[in-house]
Amino acid sequence: MNAKTVNLAAGLYFVATPIGTARDITLRALDVLASADVLAAEDTRTLRRLMDIHGIALGDRPLLSYHDHNGARARPKLMQYLAEGRSVAYASEAGTPLIADPGYDLSKQASEEGYLVTSAPGPTAIATALTLAGLPTDKFLFAGFLPNSKSARISAIEALREVPATLVFYESPKRVAAMLLDCERVLGDRAAAVCRELTKKFEEVRRGSLSELAQSLKEKPVKGEIVVIVDRAGQSTVNASDLEADLRDALTRMSVRDASDVVAGAHGLPRRKVYQMALGLDRENEQDTDG
Repeated sequence: MNAKTVNLAAGLYFVATPIGTARDITLRALDVLASADVLAAEDTRTLRRLMDIHGIALGDRPLLSYHDHNGARARPKLMQYLAEGRSVAYASEAGTPLIADPGYDLSKQASEEGYLVTSAPGPTAIATALTLAGLPTDKFLFAGFLPNSKSARISAIEALREVPATLVFYESPKRVAAMLLDCERVLGDRAAAVCRELTKKFEEVRRGSLSELAQSLKEKPVKGEIVVIVDRAGQSTVNASDLEADLRDALTRMSVRDASDVVAGAHGLPRRKVYQMALGLDRENEQDTDG
């Protein structure tokens, strides 16, 4: 047993838990789990298994379920424990609380009411995937899960087109191939990585362009929890004549909007600039037809 019982000040302790391998937990996190007066978890069964693995007894301490669907009902009880001067530890099912996991409303209310709010930091799939992807890590944006519907997903990706940072997403194995194709359509065929089952037995990282990865997943689908990393836009060196030629070609096969999306993504250019050029070329084509 690595945990030791320590005196914890009254307050709320967020505890990061392993994303896969049970030994990827910090000694301090174990101390907090062993010592808190009250325990709460996104999934109480998962926390009990983790505590059993590390030899931490629950004893007669309360263990409450707290997640997105019961937060409004469970939060008042946790706040009551804080009001009584108790130490409350909250653990997500896997990874760091609040990072695409529950806990925000609890953190906000506890801090607003003046209670100690602190964290025993630890694993997160975001940092692990960035470490393995082989893409720039000096600046990154975590975009969470994209919308399920295709139109909403494309709109969300468009909003990220000009972000000067590596993009990080969580995705479902059922949607990841379609998501990669939508990213290619909007962002261009950027370098990317698909990371799955991180720190687990079947950990895998696939690297390539968005189109290559989409084809790879079509030929060999994956299961498990997935993080997708997409490189930032490159600096385009395309000249105006080449850009115009590409737009004219695209406009023979697509609408102004679609042509703008494809050409802007291919060259890493702002969509608005390319869209304005496409509108002008489309008007010229209409005038030539009328003439």
